[in-house]
Amino acid sequence: MHFLIKVGVNAVALWIAAIVVNGINLAESSHAWTSKVVTIVLVALIFGLVNAVVKPIAKLLSFPFIVLTLGLFTFVVNAFMLQITEWISKPLGLSFTIGHFFWDAIMGAVIITLVSMVLNLVLPDGD
Repeated sequence: MHFLIKVGVNAVALWIAAIVVNGINLAESSHAWTSKVVTIVLVALIFGLVNAVVKPIAKLLSFPFIVLTLGLFTFVVNAFMLQITEWISKPLGLSFTIGHFFWDAIMGAVIITLVSMVLNLVLPDGD
């Protein structure tokens, strides 16, 4: 159940980031709402897997930069996770694109972090 809540939080956060940031397109090519929802959930699932597998390694390797910038480099790491999600989604035929890494992905990472933080406060924890 905890895993489904996390995927749902990721889906909502990605969807809001796609609405707010012009350079992030999520499920734009789909016309039916069911197709859009399935695309958003699949991209959220990929994003969750990338965060579970790649993010700890990326944070370990970037630890000096995270310390040097007092944690702000974490947004760059999160933007890189978004970029990896786009690279994986494209061959799978999912409609998820990021226009420019620096502005779009980093702004998307900030929005996803804020939305996820708020949703994790509101939703019950599985522990």
